[in-house]
Amino acid sequence: MSMEFDSKFADEIIGLLGEKEGYDLLGALSGEPAVSVRVNEAKSRLTVNGRRVAWCGNGFYLDNRPTFTFDPLLHAGLYYVQDASSMFIGHVLRQIAGDKAVTYLDLCAAPGGKTTAALDVVSGKSLVVANEIDRQRAQILRENVIKWGRANCVVTNDTPEKLGQLKNFFDIVAADMPCSGEGMFRKDEEAVRQWSPALVERCAARQRDIVDSVWDALKPGGFFVYSTCTFNRSENEEIIDYIIDNYGAEPIEISVPSEWKIHGGIGTSAYCYRFLPHLTEGEGLFMAVLRKPGQNQGCRIRIGKEKNVAVPKQCKALIKAGCGVEPCADGDLVVARPSEMRQQILAVTQNVNTILSGVPMATIKGNDIVPEHSLAVSTILDREYFPVVDVDYGETVDFLRGVILRPRQNLARGYCLVSYKGSPLGWVKNIGNRMNNCYPKEWRIRSSFVPDVSPEVLYGFYREESAE
Repeated sequence: MSMEFDSKFADEIIGLLGEKEGYDLLGALSGEPAVSVRVNEAKSRLTVNGRRVAWCGNGFYLDNRPTFTFDPLLHAGLYYVQDASSMFIGHVLRQIAGDKAVTYLDLCAAPGGKTTAALDVVSGKSLVVANEIDRQRAQILRENVIKWGRANCVVTNDTPEKLGQLKNFFDIVAADMPCSGEGMFRKDEEAVRQWSPALVERCAARQRDIVDSVWDALKPGGFFVYSTCTFNRSENEEIIDYIIDNYGAEPIEISVPSEWKIHGGIGTSAYCYRFLPHLTEGEGLFMAVLRKPGQNQGCRIRIGKEKNVAVPKQCKALIKAGCGVEPCADGDLVVARPSEMRQQILAVTQNVNTILSGVPMATIKGNDIVPEHSLAVSTILDREYFPVVDVDYGETVDFLRGVILRPRQNLARGYCLVSYKGSPLGWVKNIGNRMNNCYPKEWRIRSSFVPDVSPEVLYGFYREESAE
């Protein structure tokens, strides 16, 4: 693959890295991007036929790019397709969060790669808030969080200014900033066409505004994780220096083995981590960690009185033992949320526009309980409660398209769990002569393409073993 870059961009890269290394990076940006996935170990033990990502124990490089759309296990949330460089957030969180229960904000979270990576790493007693300002992208974020299956996550669709009003609430704020996208050039030709020095200036100004808006939400002593997918100093080191100069933030060093070939900061004394595609196998990424000065004085956020609505007893039976969650009613919707973080979740949902909190379990319609899709693909479902419909690969693709499945003999009427190779995919309602498809309409496969090879050939990069 060859690519024509703006001469000003090429000059920028050479000025940044020097002539030899600059041309090496420009050459790498004309190459093919790596393909990598991250396994959801809370749901399964996929044995992946690929090289492990050095900084992510459940991340793997693939030799080629399969047609992921038609893989049922992707839709079941057993793995996530993510650039290897972006998986570095997990390595960072292991060092700054450890096994402590934290409140974590992923400020610019769509489509969900770094959010699900955080859910993999932080303690199960931690609250993860994933925000996306764009309404359509927020729905994609919500979908990916639901498929990942955890109950300790809230998805919000609001502004940095609104999140900033949760003063001293978060132990960690991660901001993967909107940027000029130079690090994604070999994946996104539109980013190449749109690039200009003026765009870089606008992005840097927006990044400073976002920092100013959300800084108050971070507890004194808390960590701010700043990242972009671009190369220039204006959106990277200069923003880090801005935070240090204006907020007294302390740069935090992250332990990184030299053999990972992660480049350091340029023109700053702060600790910075640059992923450059001619050195590391992945796309361009910049990341730095800062600590907010001061001692935490506690968080004072007004929480309104919660409505005490009775939850049908059978809803508790849907949750497997030992999950640490409890069902609560939100109007006609029953949602499972971690018992220990109920007040924290209320603080977010009552003050920020929220589109998901915990695991929506069921909708109450008169005397009926209609199970939610999120329950089917969650890690809290007691699979013994519902009859199971095992489907082969062809039926699975039909199910993901919204096709009505053929009826089964001797199957109890009502809602049944659809399962492919032991992994739940969603619900059907068996009414006797047919099984109505309950897979969410907005998530259905739209393509009319039909794979003409077996799934073992098409998706031979893994072997699946249940985590149950």
